[in-house]
Amino acid sequence: MIFEKLAALIAEQFNVDVDSITMDTSFSDDLNADSVDIVDLSMALEEEFGIDELEEDETSSIATVGDLVRFLQNKVD
Repeated sequence: MIFEKLAALIAEQFNVDVDSITMDTSFSDDLNADSVDIVDLSMALEEEFGIDELEEDETSSIATVGDLVRFLQNKVD
């Protein structure tokens, strides 16, 4: 369920087809995300998943959609 919500958010944020997003999708390589994109996505995640503001040290190790799914599973549970 987290992956589906996340994929929809990413598709909207990066203007890509939701079906093109997999657990292996890289934010920098596949989505060409820059720091502004990541901040925008972080704010959307905070709102969508009801989590506290994401700290830079928490998000620095997130490179792929799969990394973010695992991170959110730990935050939301």
